[in-house]
Amino acid sequence: MPTSSFAIIIPARYASTRYPGKPLVSLRGAGGEAKTLIQRSWECAAAVEGCSGVWVATDDDRIADHVAGFGGQVVMTAESCANGTERCADAIARLGDVADIIVNLQGDAPLSPSHIVSDLVARLDSEPALTMATPAVRCSRSVYAHLAEDAANGRVGGTTVVGTSKDRALYFSKRLVPYLPEKDALAEFPPISLHLGLYAYRPDALRLYNAAPASQLEQLEGLEQLRFLDLGLAVGLLHLDPLAWDSIELNNPSDVPVIERILAERGIA
Repeated sequence: MPTSSFAIIIPARYASTRYPGKPLVSLRGAGGEAKTLIQRSWECAAAVEGCSGVWVATDDDRIADHVAGFGGQVVMTAESCANGTERCADAIARLGDVADIIVNLQGDAPLSPSHIVSDLVARLDSEPALTMATPAVRCSRSVYAHLAEDAANGRVGGTTVVGTSKDRALYFSKRLVPYLPEKDALAEFPPISLHLGLYAYRPDALRLYNAAPASQLEQLEGLEQLRFLDLGLAVGLLHLDPLAWDSIELNNPSDVPVIERILAERGIA
């Protein structure tokens, strides 16, 4: 268990380039009950033990009103925030000193198990040299197939990550990395690590990040975490065994029925 205090911020914007209005997309769970993506993300965060507070950070009144409607807390942030990490940095600048560690639970990963958050904070606790930590899970064959199908059809799917033997991140990509020979690609658990949409930061790292310009790789890949690597900051990986279910993110409309199927199979209302 972590020793540091931590708060969870869920960045949410309406004007997504790939999927406008994504936080307010409805997902039907077991029994047919529909809840929005942002409400499911909030419920995931609220289930984390030991958290000192949960806020949705947004610049959109539609999202803010919806969150307030189901009893969530909102912090309004600037429209100029280019990504979730910048939005988290803006949020803590407005909220003040809310915790030792800030967790960014991205609102497109409603299938992430809640225990990962406390494990992630503990990972950051364990190594003072780390400025940020993020989880990676070994792909199952079905998750690998889902990512490969997205790539083959020109869709941007999940993010993969490669790291060192000491669990430091080397690179993140929206491509499948590393390259796999066919025999490895056909394995039950291909040697590909799927990056899950959670980050744990030290507040000072967020301030450094926000003061720096976007890096070229960050802009090309559309992955905010690459700015930490460009700045030479140490990013720790929390390696997870394959989950008992496919942790699919909501990146495209075609992901909705896949996520709804998994919600039904897991009995999540």
